[in-house]
Amino acid sequence: MTPETETYRIAVIGAGGKMGMRVSDNLARTGHTVAYVENAPAGRRRTIDAGRELTEAPEAVADADIVVFAVPDLALQSVTGDLVPRMKAGSIALTLDPAAAYAGLLAGREDVVQAVAHPCHPSIFLQRTTPEEYADTFGGIAAPQDAIAAVESDDPAHRATVEATVRAIYAPVVDVHWVTVKQLAQLEPTLVETIACMVGDLLREALDEAVTTMGVPEAAARSILLGHTQVALANGLRGDNPFSDACLIAMDYGRESIVKEDWKKIFRDDELDKNLAKMLHLDKIER
Repeated sequence: MTPETETYRIAVIGAGGKMGMRVSDNLARTGHTVAYVENAPAGRRRTIDAGRELTEAPEAVADADIVVFAVPDLALQSVTGDLVPRMKAGSIALTLDPAAAYAGLLAGREDVVQAVAHPCHPSIFLQRTTPEEYADTFGGIAAPQDAIAAVESDDPAHRATVEATVRAIYAPVVDVHWVTVKQLAQLEPTLVETIACMVGDLLREALDEAVTTMGVPEAAARSILLGHTQVALANGLRGDNPFSDACLIAMDYGRESIVKEDWKKIFRDDELDKNLAKMLHLDKIER
């Protein structure tokens, strides 16, 4: 059987949270046997309102092939510390962000495999054809996306279980790309949060400045920014069309005015550790 047709027993921890609801909604459409676990009253209500039965955590993880920990990074140390010892031998503990795994905060057992997976989100260059695909900018509903995964095992069966789960929780998925836990941490947060998300927020600030400081009508500023952002990404990331000579001069001025000369230091291991320590509210990452 392929990873998409094999079925497994899956437990979702934090099933009523923001990410947990996304994961649970998709798993409910599959043939997998799923146990939903949620402790927070509001999350329990959301799970029940969605028509799903709640299971107590010890029972849910005891016979699960894979346990999906859809809980915030800051809670993973305590939650895995409680539940990993209750998991069956040979099962997989899957977290949805690499920070805690890379920092060594997850509870481990020699006979339980650690894995991490994260969605790529639908590409800005995705050819969308339906209103539902256009509306799904996050992914996991209608717009296809890729996913990144890491599994600390050489057993093909473990990778198959992780891939089947990843394809289910982030569906529709085109490709699953395999990396190490460290590489996934280098991608998320460094490449996509520290850089891409920061640039996105900087664009919002720039739009606000054009409207409030320069006095440009908001509709005009927003329209030209959104269109040129697409051109900038297409030219910069795909080489669709060369930037004009005048644009290159303006780009150099922007780089000199805004970007620090040593900005690429964020890709160093010590800088990654500093970044993740801040995210996880730690003094430092222990090795």
